[in-house]
Amino acid sequence: MAKKRLQRRVIRTWSKTDVKMLRSMAKAKMSGRAIARKLGRTRGAVSQKAMVLRVRFRSIRHKA
Repeated sequence: MAKKRLQRRVIRTWSKTDVKMLRSMAKAKMSGRAIARKLGRTRGAVSQKAMVLRVRFRSIRHKA
């Protein structure tokens, strides 16, 4: 039986330009998903950083 290879998590630090972009995109009322896509990060990483910085971005509710 072949062993599964585990993917390593790559933790990128937030640069000053990343934080500036996050703030400006949040101010432009972009969604968290769109911001994450632009920054090349996960939605969780973006939402956690926004929470730490006390930044709010537009949330989109999808119909179930």
